[in-house]
Amino acid sequence: MNIFLQIWGGAGYLLAKVLLSHAEGLDDDRTWRMAGWAAYLAGLPAWVVLLAAQQTWMACAVEAAGAPSFALGLVMAWKRIDNINRALDWSIKIFTYLMILLGASYSVYTFKGITTLTQVLEIGVTFGFLLGAYLLAKKNSIGWLLFAEMLICMCVIMLIQGNMILAFQQAVSLVFAIVGFVRSRQKQKRSW
Repeated sequence: MNIFLQIWGGAGYLLAKVLLSHAEGLDDDRTWRMAGWAAYLAGLPAWVVLLAAQQTWMACAVEAAGAPSFALGLVMAWKRIDNINRALDWSIKIFTYLMILLGASYSVYTFKGITTLTQVLEIGVTFGFLLGAYLLAKKNSIGWLLFAEMLICMCVIMLIQGNMILAFQQAVSLVFAIVGFVRSRQKQKRSW
């Protein structure tokens, strides 16, 4: 079951990064962005189950908290909008912060403090994933850099836990995060 979940989650997330990275170089990026955000949503359940099974509580909460940002990215691409109303924006932020607090609290409770390297790496995953997903949904190129930081932390966690398929997927995803950042910056320069 572990290998099946690694393939499912890894494929969904890698495909999402490939699609979103490709979208950065296009003027009409709607279809690619929609497909990318949908791929994230498709891979999300496998990641949550795998991380919960390993008691990687902060990362598990972070993945679950990413769902609203993924859905936001999908809806914004579908409706071709670049800005959302404040109430929705704030509700996603509040949900995200609550999930971070819940995951961190449960991790500290389970391990009686921040006592493992995995927990330190999870803090990096938390910061990079949630802020990166939120910024990417709003087409901010800095989101790609935060994703790169998150991918490095998650790759190390997956190596520690023996999830080699997902460690490899994270390493390959790093390439697409860098490509996405470069394309996004080039696109911003063209629009100036």
